[in-house]
Amino acid sequence: MPSILALDQGTTGSTALVIHQDGTVLGRGYREFTQFFPQPGWVEHDPEEIFRVTLEAAREALAAAGERPVGVGITNQRETVVLWERSTLRPVAPAIVWQDRRTAERCRALRAEGREVAIRERTGLVLDPYFSATKLEYLLRDPALRRRAERGELAAGTIDSWLVARLTGGAMHVTDHTNASRTMLYDLAARDWDPDLLGLFGVPRELLPAVVPSSAVVGLTAKEHLGASLPVAGLAGDQQAALFGQGCVVEGAAKNTYGTGAFLLTYTGQRLPTSAHGLLVTAAAGPRGEPAYALEGSVFIAGAAVQWLRDGLGLVTRAAETEALARSVADTGGVYFVPAFVGLGSPHWEAEARGTIVGLTRGSTRAHLVRAALEAMAFSSADLLEAMTADAGLSVATLRVDGGATANDWLMQCQADLLGVAVERPDNVETTALGAAGLAGLALGVWSSVDDFLSHRRFVRFEPMLPEPERAVRWEGWRRAVSATLAWARHG
Repeated sequence: MPSILALDQGTTGSTALVIHQDGTVLGRGYREFTQFFPQPGWVEHDPEEIFRVTLEAAREALAAAGERPVGVGITNQRETVVLWERSTLRPVAPAIVWQDRRTAERCRALRAEGREVAIRERTGLVLDPYFSATKLEYLLRDPALRRRAERGELAAGTIDSWLVARLTGGAMHVTDHTNASRTMLYDLAARDWDPDLLGLFGVPRELLPAVVPSSAVVGLTAKEHLGASLPVAGLAGDQQAALFGQGCVVEGAAKNTYGTGAFLLTYTGQRLPTSAHGLLVTAAAGPRGEPAYALEGSVFIAGAAVQWLRDGLGLVTRAAETEALARSVADTGGVYFVPAFVGLGSPHWEAEARGTIVGLTRGSTRAHLVRAALEAMAFSSADLLEAMTADAGLSVATLRVDGGATANDWLMQCQADLLGVAVERPDNVETTALGAAGLAGLALGVWSSVDDFLSHRRFVRFEPMLPEPERAVRWEGWRRAVSATLAWARHG
């Protein structure tokens, strides 16, 4: 029976899974890579290191599986921009990461010029440094690089484009609709690069990749990378891959991914929605991998807050310790933690916000702070679902969840309690990689349909148990904490 190699290139590490036709994971590989913070609010990656560790993870997974897959699916951290030479495939600058805030002033200037409404109407996105356009504009401020770009000597793309270019030896320069829709250069209705936005941000069209379907053979890997020439047949941004991997291909189906950030998406099918509550409209993959649409809310810092507790403060040595610490106290002791280290995303969109902890007393302990960090993930995600249901006019009865933090049963119960909605966790929470595998497998005939692909999945269900009066009190405290964060950011 055939298998698929899924490459999940994330913000802090690269995962590779070899996924059997029956849904079992035959082999797994993982590598972390370096995070660079050259200035406050700046975040960079080394594209060469990303390719190297992704290849190492893939080879580890293939060795563990002991068999050759029939193809490759790729999913990736979105919005992060790479600029490289076409002839040598060498990067000409560090990758600017989606978390990077260096173009906040440029976004403010464009907003003052009255550009935001038109940008939002065409792209479904808000005018924020989060997205790729101002990052690419920043890279092209170098006159020499701009001249080279205009001569066609350079190529640009998000991480999916970079990996495909490297894996195919430069033969293919492509992206899919889901990744293109995160650049702020893509017209959602026309499903193509927008010439007016390319002009506004000074991006030559010849610099950008061709936009291809999420489920289709787009090229062959060079034999030296994976030991064989394999078709690359699935491409999707990480959150859209997770949406597909969770089987959310029916209007109103919703999922939340807890990774470095948290990303909640509700599938709207062929209906192009609008948002009045600070949410994004984005491209998604339909049941056959075809272009479709979704509403999305983004929390920039989720699991990264636990990493900070571990690496920055030394309060825990492993993320897994947080569950026992959260259970060791009855509540947070009035402590609220808004981990806005790189600004606030949906629904507030405040680039100048920074992390805020309120309610500290002499009785506050590390357990209270750890519990507050976990509750912040749940509160932030609940904020998104509340805004989403108001925008879409949909009632979400169940939220499907994935990502590393979902292994924490306490957090999942907390999420159900704060939402007042049941939470379902699949038996394999690496649904981002599973989604990439599913898209590739559909194109290659490994699975006949999305239902066939999902037929072996099982779910653990968490029902809400928190009494409504207590839920209301906790929500009031969270809203006060967010208000304090926004007030600090906007003072003066």
